[in-house]
Amino acid sequence: MAEKATIARPYAKAAFESARQHHALERWSKVLATASSVVQDERVAGLLSSPRVTPEQLSGLIADIVGSDLDEQTRNFLATLASNRRLVLLPEIASMYEGLRAEAENTADVQVVSAVELNEAQKQRLASALKKRLQREVRLHCEVDASLIGGAIVRAGDFVIDGSLKARLDRLAVEMSH
Repeated sequence: MAEKATIARPYAKAAFESARQHHALERWSKVLATASSVVQDERVAGLLSSPRVTPEQLSGLIADIVGSDLDEQTRNFLATLASNRRLVLLPEIASMYEGLRAEAENTADVQVVSAVELNEAQKQRLASALKKRLQREVRLHCEVDASLIGGAIVRAGDFVIDGSLKARLDRLAVEMSH
C-alpha cells in the first residue's frame, strides 16, 4: 500500500537517524522487529484501533513485550507512534529501517531457498559469489523446500535467480505447449 509506505517513511528515517546517532543500529533492529511482530498479532491488532485503549496503554503493552532492549530513545519512539495512532505502521517502518541500515552498512540480506540443505562449503562459495555480484557484504538466510526438486532460488531485494529444477520443468512445459 503506497499510502502506508508514504506515512511510514519519515518514521523509519527518524528511527534510523536516532539509531545511528546513538550507535544503536542493532538494538533498534531488534526493537522494531519485535514491536512489528507484536502489532501483527491478531490479539493486539484489534486494540490498535480501539478508542477504549489509550496510546499510553498501547505503548506500555509493546514496551513490556519488547523488554530489556528498550532504551529512552526507542521508548519515546514507540510512545510517539502510539500518540499519533501509527503503531499499525510498525511492519513498514521496520522494513524501511532495515533497508536504510543495510545501505549504511553496505550489506545485503539474501534469502536462499534450496531443495536440500546447503553445507558450509556451499554457503561460503555462494556468499563469495554474491558478494562479488552485489558488491556488498552478504548475510545468507537459508531454507529448504523439497518441492523445488533440485537447485535453489536466491533473492536479494529485487535481484532474483531461480535456478530450481521445478522452474526449469515449468518453463519446458510452457515451451512444449506452444
